[in-house]
Amino acid sequence: MSKDTALAKFLLIIPFLILFNPTAAAESLYTYCSNDTSNYTLNTPFEENLKLLLQALPSNTSLSGFYNTSIGETPNDKIYGQALCRGDVNAAVCESCIVKASQEILKNCKSKDAIIWRDLCQVRYSFQSFFSMQVYTGKYPDWDAQEKSISNPDQFNQILKYLLSNLSTEAAFNPSRRMFATGEVKFSAKQTIYGLVQCTRDISTGDCKICLDSASGDLDACCFGKQGGIILSRNCDMRFEMYTFYNASSSNLLPNPTSQVQELTTTQKGELVSCEELPFMDLDTIITATDNFSDSNKLGQGGFGSVYKGILPDGKEIAAKRLSRKTWQGLEEFKNEIILISKLQHKNLVRLLGCGIKGDEKLLIYEFMPNRSLDMFIFNSEGQAQLDWKTRYNIICGIGRGLVYLHEDSRLKIIHRDLKPSNVLLDHEMVVKISDFGMARILSETQNAADTKRVIGTYGYMAPEYAMAGQFSVKSDVFSFGVIVLEIISGKRSSGFYFTEHAETLLAYAWHLWNEGKELEFVDPLLMETCSTEQVVKCIHVGLLCVQEDPSDRPTMSSVVVLLGDETIALPQPKQPAFSVGRIVPIDKSSTADPSLNLITISVLHPR
Repeated sequence: MSKDTALAKFLLIIPFLILFNPTAAAESLYTYCSNDTSNYTLNTPFEENLKLLLQALPSNTSLSGFYNTSIGETPNDKIYGQALCRGDVNAAVCESCIVKASQEILKNCKSKDAIIWRDLCQVRYSFQSFFSMQVYTGKYPDWDAQEKSISNPDQFNQILKYLLSNLSTEAAFNPSRRMFATGEVKFSAKQTIYGLVQCTRDISTGDCKICLDSASGDLDACCFGKQGGIILSRNCDMRFEMYTFYNASSSNLLPNPTSQVQELTTTQKGELVSCEELPFMDLDTIITATDNFSDSNKLGQGGFGSVYKGILPDGKEIAAKRLSRKTWQGLEEFKNEIILISKLQHKNLVRLLGCGIKGDEKLLIYEFMPNRSLDMFIFNSEGQAQLDWKTRYNIICGIGRGLVYLHEDSRLKIIHRDLKPSNVLLDHEMVVKISDFGMARILSETQNAADTKRVIGTYGYMAPEYAMAGQFSVKSDVFSFGVIVLEIISGKRSSGFYFTEHAETLLAYAWHLWNEGKELEFVDPLLMETCSTEQVVKCIHVGLLCVQEDPSDRPTMSSVVVLLGDETIALPQPKQPAFSVGRIVPIDKSSTADPSLNLITISVLHPR
């Protein structure tokens, strides 16, 4: 019996299964012919369109390594096709692979929905449009290397997931990578793990990361303790080996995570967390510096951990954020902050000095801010008295410059998502340092907005589109900035404020005074002797523009910075702010908790 005959019978016996031919070496073949749809009829317009589509794929895909197209006029005859070449192959190899894949899928599949993977490319077609739709359908066929077991499989799996997690982030969020990344990491003195990840380029960066994270979650089922393996899905694939199987010029050499000075820990999902992005700081040194995290050195309590002041042996002051051992969400924020803030450097962003991990103990070490945070000044009478108008104006501008860097000037487009006065730190000269990037998210250069099903934030500072629908963008941070501006000027907290007669929010109160020409009644009385009337009115105006309900009406942060610094620019009339119909939120004045942490009355939200 020939191999083709055996393969055909196997397909009939086990539908939906991805097949692997282990004798195909570098041309390893995987084919999926859907049984969810009926087969197409031979000698029909559908078949003719399929042939035309497959003929068009090789040359077009070879131009950039990826190609989407559709052929057909009527719904019954229209067909959608997609081809992707591995990111490390040249145009000639790409075209040759797509030719072979197209021939094989036409020969072996008669269904209206099919996909074929080869070692260097994949081809997919369907009678339904699937462009830009990420659906994880991970499969892990037999693999030669899987027959060879690895010594110390638990340690191997941790290092493997470390490698693939880094590559997934690189592929998804580094635009120059075009959703493809390879890399290697040392497992032992004589052994190296090589990895490759890739996504189809029609899906978003976020969906690429989701797909690859899903594939990583299948590693244990696929390949635990094995020297190699591959996981395939319609929109992404992941492979690792103990030998170089890709073009080495495309590879990243990652630092060895098994160094004695760096301990490893994993999230609940099995994701590796390490300090490879930052200088490692010895845990015993931090314990001594903070007097064993004594209450007398405690600076504050966040949603997922406490912050302590410490003094290093050389006399340098630090702030140590200690992750609570009771929350896995805190571990996700810890990991996110390492990934993000280690890549950022700006005068108005807090500087992360290092991190330390040992067992369950996880610490982030920051530069110490002697004046603590903005909320310590603007929401109590003693603090307000220390902030004249010049200082408050400089703080407003400093927050603005920091956000411009995050949104436009850094190599990543970063949405903070939790901007509030307690996350605006102040150094000894009252210079702004934006902090707490645990909930920040990265957008691609071409991506304007993203969605999340899990909304986390602080009442009073979240934009309406984020609070109600989970949609966030740079304009979400603009909204938070506008709220802070109005709080700085008025000395009143947005989440606890209500105007008794109309139960208005602080935003609505400011807007109504503005419309009535009474905007100076909104200003903290302590400022009236020191402020420039024109400057403070402009800041109120800019603040109201930032909190408008429609995100498209809000200015960008770069525009805000220009508006604040140029007195000659005419500003548009602000529209009605979001959340203009307030609800009275009683504040327990006997409580020491931060009233900005009010619960949000939306079931899908998880306020901090």
